[in-house]
Amino acid sequence: MKQQLKLTILSAATMALLGLIVVSSAEPLAQGSNPDVVKSEIDPKLVLRPKGTKLFDGNKAQLIKQGEALFKDQKLSTNGSSCQTCHAENEGFSSTFASAYPHEVTMAKEKAGTSEVQLDEMIQFCMVVPMEAKPLPWNSRDLAALTAYAGELQKAFRKRLQSNDARAGNSSAPK
Repeated sequence: MKQQLKLTILSAATMALLGLIVVSSAEPLAQGSNPDVVKSEIDPKLVLRPKGTKLFDGNKAQLIKQGEALFKDQKLSTNGSSCQTCHAENEGFSSTFASAYPHEVTMAKEKAGTSEVQLDEMIQFCMVVPMEAKPLPWNSRDLAALTAYAGELQKAFRKRLQSNDARAGNSSAPK
């Protein structure tokens, strides 16, 4: 418990130093309570694409290949995690990942109050929240590559859901 509390405090402190979150709580934490009940808010300007932004455009196959490498790269984070830490083997996605973007994502709604996000914006949320890093530049090849690769993961995720639903006899799988 002390180890978990230290990690939570360190993570919050790291993010606060980066200017990424504001920590608030209506009441002090009771002894033995869960430190995860502390509210964190992300400034939506950090993770939502500014209007008129020109995104990097390149060879899709090359971007997907680079995105796969970046997906596994712990150097993108400040805490030793990578995208793969949460999403190895195409796991760790909620069922809404099968839906076309933009759509609601729980993390984005809880952390920044956003009703829906685009795929590149969700990558920025992951950079800021679990990976505790600064968001990638909007016009960067890295963001474009991670977005392209995540799009491929989304296709595989949809196929797996459809396959699972077909085996279960459910024909309402997302298309």
